Amino acid sequence: MRRALPVLTVAALAVALTGCAGEPEAPSSEPSGSAAGERVCASAGEGTDKVDVTGEFGSVPTVTVDAPLEVTETQRRVLIEGEGAPAAYGDTVRVDFTLYNGTTGEVATQTDYDAATAAEFLLNEAAFIPGLVKTIECSKPGARVVGVVPSSQAFGENGLADFNISAGDTVVFVVDVLEIVPPLTPAAWTDGVPQVERDGDGVPTVTLPGGDAPTELLEAVLEEGDGETVVAGDSVTLDYQGTSWETGEVFDQSFGRSPATFATTQVVEGFGAALVGQKVGSTVIVVIPPELAYGTDPQAHQLGGQTLVFLIDILGVNGS
Repeated sequence: MRRALPVLTVAALAVALTGCAGEPEAPSSEPSGSAAGERVCASAGEGTDKVDVTGEFGSVPTVTVDAPLEVTETQRRVLIEGEGAPAAYGDTVRVDFTLYNGTTGEVATQTDYDAATAAEFLLNEAAFIPGLVKTIECSKPGARVVGVVPSSQAFGENGLADFNISAGDTVVFVVDVLEIVPPLTPAAWTDGVPQVERDGDGVPTVTLPGGDAPTELLEAVLEEGDGETVVAGDSVTLDYQGTSWETGEVFDQSFGRSPATFATTQVVEGFGAALVGQKVGSTVIVVIPPELAYGTDPQAHQLGGQTLVFLIDILGVNGS
């Protein structure tokens, strides 16, 4: 009888598998700025050859780990190919997986292999441990992959005590990729784009056009930069000014103060979507309908039910 495993809830997953490896055991191979550029899919090796996996996609796998495993970089082997476009850095994917301690060979935890409650991960090393991202990246929907991950790209000096993973332990992921979640992408804002003027200190004044507020997420690039491209999950340094379409009043801004830094996942959905795909040095303006801002209920938030316009200067990404 298979012993009962601690099953991670979605909330626990987000905490346990975030980028928490601590000090790496070896120099990090992660690129500076946005990590999206010039990425190479992790390949198979001696580590993945020592992991035997049987079972059907979408069901709990039967796995034998020839422990202890030692690797210096994440290794990835495709067990079931899947179909369609592969997952790219910055994509959001829905998966089921089982996590093993690669040093002891023991199973640590798993999702419940119910598509309705699958885990959802953003493939960004600023958001989740690098080895998990490298394991899933390049995989197609319907794929089953195995990743063998060194501690420096997993839980490092912290370990994961609740799941019997100690400091320095290698880990193994067996992942079923269920779906690549389509991203929210603003449409081009071409008609009725607000006028923007700046004073001598660079503080903008945004003049909205007359008429009803747009009902979809729209964005215009007022000036295109030539720096790193923002990927979903990146931490972005920026200046911004927010104006309510309904009142015409500025409700918040960083201009005249200090720039702000947010992950694209830490802001309202429409704001985050406006950042993704833009280059550092760009100035954009976005109009966000209530359902992609603070909701449609004025009782739930002071900006509830309002369409918001943000002028954004993108200054840096991931500390660059």
